Amino acid sequence: MMKIVSRPLLAGAFLLALSSQLALAGTIEAVNHTKWAINHFSVNGQSAIDAIGPFQGGGGGGSYSAPSQWNPSMTVQVVWETGLGTEADSPFPVPTPPNLDNLPRDVARAKNRQYFNDRQEWFLKIKNLNKQHSRIVPLPAYTSGGKTCGITIHFMPCDQIKVTTSCYEYGHPNYPIKEPIHMKEPAVCTR
Repeated sequence: MMKIVSRPLLAGAFLLALSSQLALAGTIEAVNHTKWAINHFSVNGQSAIDAIGPFQGGGGGGSYSAPSQWNPSMTVQVVWETGLGTEADSPFPVPTPPNLDNLPRDVARAKNRQYFNDRQEWFLKIKNLNKQHSRIVPLPAYTSGGKTCGITIHFMPCDQIKVTTSCYEYGHPNYPIKEPIHMKEPAVCTR
């Protein structure tokens, strides 16, 4: 009889000890405070699966697991790519489709081919404006009484980031990051 009673007690003690070490899972969210689009981003190698437009929030496609106990040496690595938010933001003129009305077939094909080539060249110029970024930042102390709700990355001007595991939504009085969504990039960025 003693063995039957002790096994459940041992199992319960084991599960209790294990639960204090288990990670708490949540989603990867983002708030973009810049004029640049966030084409893609990841946290500790886990893709957020979402692009975030200029001055917008989003995410929720990827998951992040925070250790159940916070300690001051914890960090996260955020990798992201920035690019233009819209075609209108392009510093290069967008190629205009040719008017092919009443043109002989061979002339229309040549104009269409030239437009296609110009458009491909324009896309390459735009793609070359994309920039890759990577930062390792401290994971702030858990707010919300030690509870975590995934992670939210704030993309700030000058390619800086802030992170939080707060369960409050951006804009709530208890949310730890207070910067407005629309932030201007300074003329000179300092590191």
